[in-house]
Amino acid sequence: MALPKIAPYSYREQEHQNRVNWRVDPARAALLVHDMQRYFVRALELERDGQTLPDAQINIAIANIRRLVEAAHAANIPVYYTAQPPRQNPADRRLLTDFWGDGLQNDESARVLDELAPTDRDTVLTKWRYSAFVRSPFEDLLKESGRDQLIIGGVYAHIGCLTTALEAFMRDIQPFMVADALADFSEEEHRTACEYASGRCARVLNTADVLADLQAAEGAEKAETAEEARA
Repeated sequence: MALPKIAPYSYREQEHQNRVNWRVDPARAALLVHDMQRYFVRALELERDGQTLPDAQINIAIANIRRLVEAAHAANIPVYYTAQPPRQNPADRRLLTDFWGDGLQNDESARVLDELAPTDRDTVLTKWRYSAFVRSPFEDLLKESGRDQLIIGGVYAHIGCLTTALEAFMRDIQPFMVADALADFSEEEHRTACEYASGRCARVLNTADVLADLQAAEGAEKAETAEEARA
């Protein structure tokens, strides 16, 4: 019952039918890099015959998450990572074992990808269930820092990413699912996750949309500062 080997796919960009028009606000937002550990990423086919698959959604997601992390650091947006611990005690893992087996078995598999490795300024949350909020101080950390928006990228879109977005919504935290910074078991499951989120609990954007919101906020702040200086 380990993870299946996941064939590459391309997520075709589309206009998501969002029910809300929330905009990312750098003063309110936090970024979550969800489960980008070697164990989960290596289940997806990143390369073939020693050659990287540039059109594979997982490779596109890795590049876009990197862009989001860099933008978040530049805008002083806190960055959080989820990471499942290896060699989990059965008493901790419980029902996950029935669906997914024993999970991560060594420290190497538990490492976040080198190209997305957290820095000293980032926070790594221990991940126990699909949602990043379960058995976690995540909600308290967000509240303490005055953050009530959550930007989500990572794997897998229809499991932990969607569940975390749904739970954020139920805690009155505005979730943003970044479609081209997600990867999944298949394009169908990826699309289903985004469609559910856009209609039920989140705003679904692409990386360019998030960056545009951050740039617009920066421009507005500079204009306000200039106006105050002239006053």
